[in-house]
Amino acid sequence: MRKFSFPSALTVLVVVTLAVWLLAFLVPSGQYDRNDSGAPVQGTYHRVDSGQSFVDRLNDLFLSPVNGLYGIQDERTALVAPDNVGALYGSAGVFLFVLAIGAFITVVFATGALDRGIGRLAHRLRERGALLIAGVMVVFSVLGTVEGFAEETLGFYGLIVPLMLALGYDRMTAVGVIILGAGVGVLCSTVNPFATGVASSAAGISLGDGIVLRCAMWIVLTGVTIAYVIRYASRVRRDPERSLSGFLPGDRDGGDRDGEPAVPAASEVPALTSLHKTVLVATALVFAFMIFSVVPWSSALTGDADATPYGFELGWSFPQLAALFLCAAVLVGLVARMGEQRLSSTIVQGAADFVSPALVILLARGVTTIMNNSKITDTVLHSIEGVVEGTSSGLFAVIVFLVNLPLAFLIPSTSGHATLAMPILAPLADFAGVSRAVVVTAWQAASGLMNLWVPTTAVTIGGVALAKVGYDRYLRFVWPLLAVLLLLICGFVALGAAVT
Repeated sequence: MRKFSFPSALTVLVVVTLAVWLLAFLVPSGQYDRNDSGAPVQGTYHRVDSGQSFVDRLNDLFLSPVNGLYGIQDERTALVAPDNVGALYGSAGVFLFVLAIGAFITVVFATGALDRGIGRLAHRLRERGALLIAGVMVVFSVLGTVEGFAEETLGFYGLIVPLMLALGYDRMTAVGVIILGAGVGVLCSTVNPFATGVASSAAGISLGDGIVLRCAMWIVLTGVTIAYVIRYASRVRRDPERSLSGFLPGDRDGGDRDGEPAVPAASEVPALTSLHKTVLVATALVFAFMIFSVVPWSSALTGDADATPYGFELGWSFPQLAALFLCAAVLVGLVARMGEQRLSSTIVQGAADFVSPALVILLARGVTTIMNNSKITDTVLHSIEGVVEGTSSGLFAVIVFLVNLPLAFLIPSTSGHATLAMPILAPLADFAGVSRAVVVTAWQAASGLMNLWVPTTAVTIGGVALAKVGYDRYLRFVWPLLAVLLLLICGFVALGAAVT
């Protein structure tokens, strides 16, 4: 009998597209009045006739991926079509941005600088186990929070697992260092383009909005996660019988005569060359500049959302960021002396590797165009408005977080989940008097928390397989931490909603 495998994000979204198209025949059409900024006005919902024939609806289904990429919303009718005149409704800017950052990340990895840099860090701290765990997890978490470092961690098991075993820990410790280190960074994404970026774009806000709350979350939750892994690792080192993963033959054969764990020789880890150091510095500067360019500094420093921007603020969005990462990819390639042919092919390969998440974004946006043209988006919003009406701002933020937990399981793609959910959740935040940035934070925390354990992610299933750890044992290891993180997230989003 053929084993069931969960469908890919693309397949899930195709099914969702068909389901929404069919539901649009049953859900009544309606709309809110809009204010000057285009946001719906609470209490103004009323039923309207969509005016669409069956052929019109069939055409919307057929063109939904195209509309999801570069559909134009007519200023008068609010309908979306590729040949309209009006404002861009599709996700062309985000689509190109994902391809550009994919090209940049691939070029950086092709230089070998990042892999070797993490390897050298691990080797330098090899005789200080707790500091090694903390150091590697901080690096993974930083990469997770700024660029969604997740699938890339699969390449580090060959280094981290032997090192943890040599230091007297077990394979579960290595799994915790890698999966939880990068995962908590993604959960607390500050400027991660695949989570915060896509969600902010779909919510109609800047990538930098809400960054103060997300930074505070990242510091606290990363600290808690590191402490949890170190506590487990120290317990296993004192008493190996308490290991949740157990030990395979040969795992504990590396000690010396005094019973101390053996450590890799310095010759086993190649040194960083000046070229690698230059690439690492250049990469850090690119991400630092990205953060600087998108943060609304006047609002962040004064706490006033309507504060006049400072003269040095750039206010960049996805078009400028896409250009930044394309230029940065070329710059890193030139610094690494990759040569014209290798650099060109690496950039193309990098963009190709990220076509899948880019396609997920446009398919998800295509679903919203069907809802928009059939005029059911406001009807769905109105039905949810009644559920949360009268709740406090803090409770509203917690509800948004909890509602997105099952959605994150059903839609494993972070980008697809964001593009689908934000058109509904963002206006709902306006009704509740809560900043849309808090909704983005609550949404990405739900997505990140689920991705720490759900079996539909390659990061989790692939990671435990590479480490030769049972998935059931990993769940036993991680569930207490998940409970703690859930409570902390609820507290942070409630606080964020209360102070905005």
